[in-house]
Amino acid sequence: MRYTLIILAVCFTVISCEREVATSDKELPNIILLIGDDQGYPYFGFMGADYVKTPNMDQLAKSGTLFTNGYVSQNHCRPSLQTLMTGTLPIDYNQNVDRLIEEKSIPEDSIVNFRHHAMQYFKTLPKILSQKGYKSFQGGKWWEFNYQNGGFDEGKTTGWNKGDKEKKDWFLKFMGGEGRKLARATMEPVYDFVEANKEDPFFIWFAPELPHYPFDAPDKYYNIYKDEDMTESAKRYYANCTWFDDGIGELIRYLKEQDEFDNTLFVYVNDNGWEQEPDQEFRHDSLRWHNGGDKGKLSIYDQSFRTPIIFSWNGKIEAGKRSNALMHSADIPATILDYLDIVIPENYFGRSYKALIEDTSKAGRDIIIGQATQMRSEDDMMGMKIEAYWARTENWFFQWNITLETIALFDMNEDPNNDHNLAETYPDIVKDFKAKIEAWKRERNL
Repeated sequence: MRYTLIILAVCFTVISCEREVATSDKELPNIILLIGDDQGYPYFGFMGADYVKTPNMDQLAKSGTLFTNGYVSQNHCRPSLQTLMTGTLPIDYNQNVDRLIEEKSIPEDSIVNFRHHAMQYFKTLPKILSQKGYKSFQGGKWWEFNYQNGGFDEGKTTGWNKGDKEKKDWFLKFMGGEGRKLARATMEPVYDFVEANKEDPFFIWFAPELPHYPFDAPDKYYNIYKDEDMTESAKRYYANCTWFDDGIGELIRYLKEQDEFDNTLFVYVNDNGWEQEPDQEFRHDSLRWHNGGDKGKLSIYDQSFRTPIIFSWNGKIEAGKRSNALMHSADIPATILDYLDIVIPENYFGRSYKALIEDTSKAGRDIIIGQATQMRSEDDMMGMKIEAYWARTENWFFQWNITLETIALFDMNEDPNNDHNLAETYPDIVKDFKAKIEAWKRERNL
């Protein structure tokens, strides 16, 4: 009888544990990472641009914590997206890939192809989340050949074959292939994924190719700006911003209909900067029509890297909070893991901002330092290779272009648009920034 009771007790304990694990899994939040493609940080209503209509993003910003001084890791998209997946800086990611190439003795003529697939060897965010029972979906911009390389369970980017590289549309496949249709043409793949995974927590990479070129928003968005006093290129870019915003609204409405909204953690970030002021006209300037103004994408100014970052979770993250703390996009995956009580990997550059979300009076990073490896060029739409560095503190933005032998220092309180170079006025501040960057380089064997 005694042994029978012991066995029954053990069985009850095991069943209870199984139920507890199952209940815990169901209680884990869904996570949706929203990524704006070439979305300049100023061009939201919640950032003060009342001439750009973004009602859904405005509501999302109000519903949680908004970090107004977020920064991405590069001035163009692929390295920035890699940071979101791996929690590492582009320089660290590339050095790890170089080590893999050496360790695996990859032949010289196979290195380019290996780099297309290299992310499969990293402990990506979807892989880490899968350990907690998460199912994951990739939709939108994605450069890592196929969704499987990122550790997603499902996705829309499926790669290409050797023959595709000879076709005119190969670069579009490289950018994401079928995934690029998300929000521009359809939302059904996301809805189908949610419908099929209601029993499990899920992670969605929601990265539409918006407001990215081509600036071809349907009339219902363009007509919002048609009669406004602004340039034609501004109207078309802002129409794409509103198109992206409407995709966010559609997604949120669907999640509410499916009773998934309240248990979903939303995170928003841009992939890189963009400049398109209401009075700037770029339609007849191919370089700037595709890349925006000179202080945005593929440049080395504050606006090249800056992004708003939003964390919103209904009932769990207090609404209406705003922080001016400096935050790096690498901090996003670390913060997500912290919310799930998952140990943050040691190789992460990112740190958790959960404490700052809970108390926005707390301080963030003192300084953010980055490297720029590409810069716009009148001779090449994709830009030229450079060695340059930048840094942002509470009061200053600093740029140091070693290739072009230029230095610039901008007062972010008086000159947020970076119009007036004060490097000669404050040589001691320049010296201090250069010393910090040199130390940062030594840490990475640069």
